[in-house]
Amino acid sequence: MTKLPVIARIVLGIVLIIFGMNKFFHFMPMPPMEGNAAIFMNGLGVSGYMFPLLGILEILIGVLLILKKAVPFALILLAPLAVNMVLFHAAMAPAGIAPAAIVFVLNAYLIYVNWSEYKNLF
Repeated sequence: MTKLPVIARIVLGIVLIIFGMNKFFHFMPMPPMEGNAAIFMNGLGVSGYMFPLLGILEILIGVLLILKKAVPFALILLAPLAVNMVLFHAAMAPAGIAPAAIVFVLNAYLIYVNWSEYKNLF
């Protein structure tokens, strides 16, 4: 049995926890954004709830993945976030697409590995 799914799950969990915690403690500075990306991110920040909500979700999903609890649920919860990360960077801030793409690819891979858990949904 290959250990790749275990490694992918743990790496994805760690990445999500780190980026989720950053939304609260700001230990990784965000590069300045320009144009539509800046307008969009400013709007999310001004809402007052979106970044804390995203941070809580990322931390929760990361913990579930690392502890191997409700992994299929965590992956489905992450799917719309991962798609939005990639689309945001593709449309407005292409320079930062690599981390978003990594999250998306790991999420898609883990959904594929756990596909038997989703058969009843489709």
